Amino acid sequence: MKNTIITSTTVIAFALVVAAVFNIGREPELANALDEFAQCLNEKGFTMYGAYWCPHCQNEKTAFGDSFRFVNYVECTQEPQQCLATGIKGYPTWITDDGRRFEGEQGIERLAEASGCAIDNAPITQ
Repeated sequence: MKNTIITSTTVIAFALVVAAVFNIGREPELANALDEFAQCLNEKGFTMYGAYWCPHCQNEKTAFGDSFRFVNYVECTQEPQQCLATGIKGYPTWITDDGRRFEGEQGIERLAEASGCAIDNAPITQ
């Protein structure tokens, strides 16, 4: 029994070390790709309207990770007049400078397709 526990612990520890080593090089690469993607959305005039209590908004923010800081975002609980004037009826809602609206949770892939912004250094075709 003692040998089984030691062997199991060793195998799990080894697996965690291997996973950490292989992910070290990928995380900054993904973060950079998400930074560039969020900046591209910003440059193309995409703005997300949401509310802090909205679980779908939280999912969108989580998908971007720290890169969400580059997304144009309007918190409708803090700027209700702007959201009313823009005609926001549900969260999240993405609106472009040219008036296109994307209501509901979109996710990175749909936003990439809608914007033409690249993710993971692969160009997205519209």
